[in-house]
Amino acid sequence: MVGQTRIVDKLRELARNLWWVWQPNVIALFRELDPTLWREVDHNPVEFLKRLPPEQLERRSAEMALDSRIDYAFRRQAEYLKDTKSWGAINASILRARPVAYFSMEFGLHESLPIYSGGLGVLAGDHLKSSSDLGIPLIGIGILYAQGYFRQSLDKDGWQQESYLNSDLDLLPIEAVTGPDGQPLKISVESASGVLHARIWRVEVGRTTLLLLDSNLPENSESDRALTARLYGGDARVRIRQELLLGVGGVRALKALGITPAVLHLNEGHSAFATLELIRETMEYTGLPFGEVMHDVANMTVFTTHTPVAAGHDRFPAGLVEENLGKVREGLHLSFDDFMGLGRVNTHDHNELFCMTVLALKLSRHANGVSSLHGVVSRRMWKPLFPGVAEENIPIGHITNGVHVETWVAPQMTLLLDRHMGVGWSVRQRYPETWEGIDTVDDAELWETQQVLKARLINFVRSRLVAQARRRGEPESAQRQAMEALDLNALTIGFARRFATYKRAGLVLQDAERLGEMIEAAGRPIQFVFAGKAHPEDRFGKELIQGIARITRQGKFAGKIVFVEDYDMNVARSLVQGVDVWLNNPRRPQEASGTSGQKAVLNGALNFSVLDGWWAEGYDGTNGFAIGSGWTHAEPSIQDRRDYESLIETLANQVVPLYYDRDTTGLPRGWIARQKNAFRTMAWRFNADRMVMDYAQRCYLAAAGGLSSSMPHN
Repeated sequence: MVGQTRIVDKLRELARNLWWVWQPNVIALFRELDPTLWREVDHNPVEFLKRLPPEQLERRSAEMALDSRIDYAFRRQAEYLKDTKSWGAINASILRARPVAYFSMEFGLHESLPIYSGGLGVLAGDHLKSSSDLGIPLIGIGILYAQGYFRQSLDKDGWQQESYLNSDLDLLPIEAVTGPDGQPLKISVESASGVLHARIWRVEVGRTTLLLLDSNLPENSESDRALTARLYGGDARVRIRQELLLGVGGVRALKALGITPAVLHLNEGHSAFATLELIRETMEYTGLPFGEVMHDVANMTVFTTHTPVAAGHDRFPAGLVEENLGKVREGLHLSFDDFMGLGRVNTHDHNELFCMTVLALKLSRHANGVSSLHGVVSRRMWKPLFPGVAEENIPIGHITNGVHVETWVAPQMTLLLDRHMGVGWSVRQRYPETWEGIDTVDDAELWETQQVLKARLINFVRSRLVAQARRRGEPESAQRQAMEALDLNALTIGFARRFATYKRAGLVLQDAERLGEMIEAAGRPIQFVFAGKAHPEDRFGKELIQGIARITRQGKFAGKIVFVEDYDMNVARSLVQGVDVWLNNPRRPQEASGTSGQKAVLNGALNFSVLDGWWAEGYDGTNGFAIGSGWTHAEPSIQDRRDYESLIETLANQVVPLYYDRDTTGLPRGWIARQKNAFRTMAWRFNADRMVMDYAQRCYLAAAGGLSSSMPHN
């Protein structure tokens, strides 16, 4: 039994650091111990190990020689954590003593830690993972949501239903942070409506650490205890107190742990209150006035905006700001009007709401959008904040988003890339020459690999559809039909994202008769897989989902257009790894970046998208397909009609013919050539390693190197 204890301890050690999330061999190790249980626990190794009977572990260890595999994984993790020759160790060594503090309202690291809703959180999670791989000293700061976002199901009418489940903290890959006395370490934030208390949890993400704040404490009021229950839930008061906790509480958490950051990175405006707390803390430490300290803090602050739509930026009325930030304002020695002016474009307009993005822009010297086009849109949007400055000179640049390759590329595709690009290619993923190896891949090998991935997707979708039908109490016939959904030989198009109106999820479905003819075309069928959630308060988004759900039940579309419920990272991973085409048709220029299509590229899918966000700088005519020309009409309804026509015509005249044009061996040579062009031209550019290196070289080093000697040290 001594040997078994050692195995269990090593497995638990592996489970507690989310490094395993991007290690296919470690994931396989957990899965092979008990595939059924692994699925039941939503791929959560902490819960998995608590539920796995010791006798089964002992039996499986003997059957599969697990001792050596576990030892190997354990050694690899230890070597990774101790690596001193990383890119960051050489190129960003200044951050060793004082790291980057990366604030985000949500982090999408894995489905087993449900503290994310969508793209913003997944982007933040990928940022942490690549910072770990590169060895860039970085601490994430977020909130531990006990109920996460929400679990989605559709009723018999196709209407979205939301349910919230409390996470068992003992089953999450988190660890309570304790003080010298061994008791949970806590912080507090004062406000006119009472003191807000929170404890701190730690998540290890490879070589990076994520700190999560939790307000569910008995010393808080009932309303404050519920603050960290749900992500993006509640009214404006709930939102501002969540952001108070994230920003002010986050800085205090760093101080409580003795961490003095050299850089504040605000991932969206939600965390902008962090700058105010750091100014207050520094004023108290140095005795210097607000104006002087503000410049120092601004110099060390990096702000990334993700929202190209004015309505998407958080704004709060003056009374709510004073109620929650009044104590901070007093510590800054600012009058009410001067403080409110920090969040207003027109500082003297007392009717203007306090905007978190305005605050972030005023208190940062490094601001960026998340694609080239989004940078242009952001400069135009915030021009009134910089009177007298030409639009092209407004200090908002861009760093285009990328995705963490090892998280999103399928294991089967990884093996193919290992064979042709050399083991360790992922370390060189940011260099164009790395991806030239794709040309050595035999067409048949690439095609067969993607067919395997498509088969896995179809099996996944079928199992989900059956479970959905059973939950709704549908008859056996419906369940049998679900088991036969989708066809391995049909062109498979995926669409999965948040169901916001501007993303136009139903654009391709506008003319059911026209689409039906294409779906049923003899010898050239197409099929669609949809997934995504609408915000609980977004009735229009829910109506979009309902419309798709109803179409899936129409005779000629049944099994050929499907909707997978409860979109999360697990569903996203299955879709981007298995579809032939990734469809994205937002109303340009409202997609700031979009990263799902980048994940699809890594698995051989071709993008079919409006020239918005990252696709506007990725598409070259040979590596995917474009909807529209990039020009937009002032009248949205006209633009929608034009984009629909372009979508259908491009699908009918370019996408479908290229996919079904086969040679005598049954291979679509033109399609495969386009797949290879996609790998070659985009994989090296749109990955998170390149993105994080851009942040380090353009922002972090400048911000850290420009620190005043008056800044406090813990």
